[in-house]
Amino acid sequence: QVQLVESGGGLVQAGGSLRLSCAASGSIFRIDNMAWYRQAPGKRRELVAAITSSSTANYPDSVKGRFTITRDNARNTVYLQMNSLTPEDTAVYYCNANLWTTRWSADNYWGQGTQVTVSS
Repeated sequence: QVQLVESGGGLVQAGGSLRLSCAASGSIFRIDNMAWYRQAPGKRRELVAAITSSSTANYPDSVKGRFTITRDNARNTVYLQMNSLTPEDTAVYYCNANLWTTRWSADNYWGQGTQVTVSS
């Protein structure tokens, strides 16, 4: 059984920073791409950052220059450093991973989500 567990969400004032963590646990053979998504009330879930197994990162324009995704392969953990937060960043943030449980079996996994609220 594979689990992705996020932590680090909370309430922050506009202009502040938060760091999210997501740890994968269970029967893990290898983790390929990892990513962070977010979903605000009444809106579609959107990608905010993605990172390959070799740590090549990609961001949409909405967060480029403010958010940084990193990963620690030894700990099966991905991080999202969020700076210069605005109320528009308020959402539930989800961790996502393309993960192999054996040499022959891969699937896509989601965490349970962590709330980020930015006050003006």
